[in-house]
Amino acid sequence: MSEATSTSPAAPPLHTETTPPWWRGAVLYQIYPRSFADSNGDGIGDLAGITQRLPYVASLGVDGLWISPFFPSPQRDFGYDVQDYCAVDPQFGSLADFDALVGRAHDLGLKVVIDQVWSHTALEHPWFEESRQSRDNPKADWYVWADAKPDGSPPTNWQSWMGGGTWTWEPRRQQYYLHNFLPQMPDLNLHHPEVQDAILSVGRFWLARGVDGFRLDTANYYCHDLQLRDNPAQPPSAGAMCRRRSSSTCSTSASRRRCLSWSAFAL
Repeated sequence: MSEATSTSPAAPPLHTETTPPWWRGAVLYQIYPRSFADSNGDGIGDLAGITQRLPYVASLGVDGLWISPFFPSPQRDFGYDVQDYCAVDPQFGSLADFDALVGRAHDLGLKVVIDQVWSHTALEHPWFEESRQSRDNPKADWYVWADAKPDGSPPTNWQSWMGGGTWTWEPRRQQYYLHNFLPQMPDLNLHHPEVQDAILSVGRFWLARGVDGFRLDTANYYCHDLQLRDNPAQPPSAGAMCRRRSSSTCSTSASRRRCLSWSAFAL
């Protein structure tokens, strides 16, 4: 991961009843960079293209824009599988392009919110590359690892949102790792204080570049059930997606507490 600055941005002013937070009731225009505007004719939308079209966005009367992921990614899930939290995928431009976008947006009176995908990373993220090597490396516990059941089967019966189970075997560790989405998108262990600190460092990096807030993707999957309890059986009438929603796959209360602890930081 690119080195994130450790300098925290200035704290936002306290909100009062007469000065509500800007985002309360705000209207945001979502932009998916790849398909929005191509500035260099290569067939892929980019950050410079967004900047060129910001006057149009401002003319709509919205309060700001919400930009979908533009970070380096193998693109197995449209950019929501992040390989580097603190960089721009070259196909979308550079950090300089992002800074120019934020500056132009603010000149036009627009707030800038960006997606942050903190529940999981891409398989290729350096954190996971290190974590998967052994059970005793510095990042061994940065992801959710568990031993097999006595018969060799996965630790729980949890089901992925993208089909199949949520566990994949890693021969080097002789353990399974958790993925609530694709097998190539391993879940971070957000119960771990070092992971929490690393994620907050990512947030500070983007706030220092002028971002006004974050849209936190899959926040309900931040914290898994530490007891690794099987999900109860659901009737077929519940439907496939409903059967995957359960109290054990993700610890909803723990995820909610994590979001609340970060809310003042992110906005």
